[in-house]
Amino acid sequence: MKTGLRSTRDILRILSGLALNLMPPPQGQGSQNFLVTFLLPMLLMFGIFYFLLIRPTRTRQKEMQAMLEALKPGDRIVTSSGIHGTVVALQDEIVQVRIADNVKVDFSKSAIASVKQRE
Repeated sequence: MKTGLRSTRDILRILSGLALNLMPPPQGQGSQNFLVTFLLPMLLMFGIFYFLLIRPTRTRQKEMQAMLEALKPGDRIVTSSGIHGTVVALQDEIVQVRIADNVKVDFSKSAIASVKQRE
């Protein structure tokens, strides 16, 4: 019957295999091996991260910034909290939004999630 614990011989065999993998390569063989086994995969991973994560995020940030800069009174907007309204007035970083008759609320520009309709 075999238990979940490994014997000492198995543990030593695993550790000696790890030690052989961690040893530096013999003289004259390390430069190309380093390039192929480490540098190339790292560059490939950076390229994948750039095109899948960094570039789309920057594009969305630029689109959001352009939307906020083009905001003007009369635009129908939706805030990040889900409140629908019409822009009444703009100041530096504050937008006054009419959400009902005679009800105006001040929001930060960063709270605007989307512009539904431009008038």
